[in-house]
This record gives sequence, structure tokens and C-alpha cells, in this order.
Amino acid sequence: MSRSTRAILSLCLAGLGAGAAFAAPVAPAHTLTTEGGRKVIAAALEYARSHAAPGGAIAVVDAGGAVVVFERLDGTFPAASRVAIGKAQTSAWFKKPTKVFEDAVNGGRTTMVALPDFTPLQGGVPLVFDGETLGAVGVSGSASAQQDEEIALAGAAVLSADSGR
Repeated sequence: MSRSTRAILSLCLAGLGAGAAFAAPVAPAHTLTTEGGRKVIAAALEYARSHAAPGGAIAVVDAGGAVVVFERLDGTFPAASRVAIGKAQTSAWFKKPTKVFEDAVNGGRTTMVALPDFTPLQGGVPLVFDGETLGAVGVSGSASAQQDEEIALAGAAVLSADSGR
């Protein structure tokens, strides 16, 4: 290494060590806790039961799509579990309700279904706290796609209510 290269490197390292003129390479963020996921599930279950949902699988995932909490009502068809998780993951990854994608596919954007691990079916809703998407809730197996979304929205409302404290 040449003398001038060492000098430049030393100056750069000295500047980093002092922390001056450089922004931090990371920022603080909220994360979804298991307890938060349980609150979402509880609110979703309460809504489902009070609105006579014949069944339902409810999945809560974090921002990366990992399952935090999962619940399935008795009588729910088996595939609903995987569909609920897929809806939650799709919503979390794209930070949008999955109804947006179902509408796009139904409107002719059928190439979207070629995306890997993508579930463009109504019933996935982002979980937002203080303006940050922490994950999502996905519901499948109730009376209709509309009821899936209503149950998911009821669960998601818990975090929205907490962020207004």
C-alpha cells in the first residue's frame, strides 16, 4: 500500500471513529412482539365470533413475514391455514392490503401471480404502529373474502388504537 493511500485511509478511519459528519448506518425501529401479536389475534377472534364466522385461520407475521402468532377456529378447512399465512406475508412484504393485489389481478394484471410466495387474495392487512409497518395479519376460511378482510381489520385496529396513546 502506498504512503498516500495509507494517509487517506487513516484520515477516513479517524473521521469514522470521531463520528463526525457521518450519519448512523442504522435507525431505531419498532418491532412486533408476541404479546402484540396475541392482542391482534384476540381482537380478530372476538370479531369473527361476534359476526358468526363459520371458521377462520388467523396469522400474524412480522415485517419479514415470519409467523409470530397463529390461531385456527374449529371447523376451518385445512388449507385456510396456509392461505392465511400467505395473505399475511404478502401484506407485510408489500406494506399493503392484499385486496389491492386481488383487484389488480382481477383487473387484468395476471402476471402478478407469477411472483414467488405471493397470495393476492383479500384478507391480508398491514399492522401499522406510529406510521411503521410492523407486519401483517392474514385471515382465510370465514364466510367470504369480505369477512376475511373485516376480521383482519378488526385485529389490526388494536395496534392502531395503541399507537394513539
